[in-house]
Amino acid sequence: MTAKPKLCYFRGRGRMESIRWLLAAAGVEFEEEFIETREQYEKLQKDGRLLFGQVPLVEIDGMTLTQTRAILSYLAAKYNLYGKDLKETVRIDMYTDGTQDLMTMIMMAALKPPEEKEENIALIVMKAKTRYFPAFEKILKEHGEDFLVGNKLSWADIQLLEAVLMVEELKASVLSDFPLLKAFKTRISNIPTIKKFLQPGSQRKPPPDSHYVKVVRNILQF
Repeated sequence: MTAKPKLCYFRGRGRMESIRWLLAAAGVEFEEEFIETREQYEKLQKDGRLLFGQVPLVEIDGMTLTQTRAILSYLAAKYNLYGKDLKETVRIDMYTDGTQDLMTMIMMAALKPPEEKEENIALIVMKAKTRYFPAFEKILKEHGEDFLVGNKLSWADIQLLEAVLMVEELKASVLSDFPLLKAFKTRISNIPTIKKFLQPGSQRKPPPDSHYVKVVRNILQF
């Protein structure tokens, strides 16, 4: 029996959440090991398990992998979520790079001081509505299919849904001017494996709260 992938990260979203999303969408069960102390983190470094001294860390197929994008690319290829040829793959890369830029802004906002957070969130929502969501609305209109690339679920669709839901947590009405994106959200959310991941009790993590931020700061010492 093939061992389940093992994910090692903090007990929260961060850079591991897109990896959880991709595995869940592919219908792959995975185990998690949570880093909750500085000592655990230092042991991972001392044992040479963190190539560049950073998490996420994923153990899969006899390999110990670090670096988020490398892990995501491997999983997308392994589970047939990376397009049928190089032209589709480069589109998937282009779209996921865009959504990652947006999600990174949201991740970093959680670490801002309270007095800066509100202004930062307003800026993120503005960028989503003026830069990122119009681009994906245009892609969906021009492509004319249910999915962003080809006519098959890919990493690009999964990560766009993740990004949309993250922005909606900041402003619930953010999709009001984007009917195709709104329909896309409903469509992708109803794919059985994704629908299951969106249910309470799944391995999807909640938005970061002050406790999570404090724990991460203590572990990484910043």
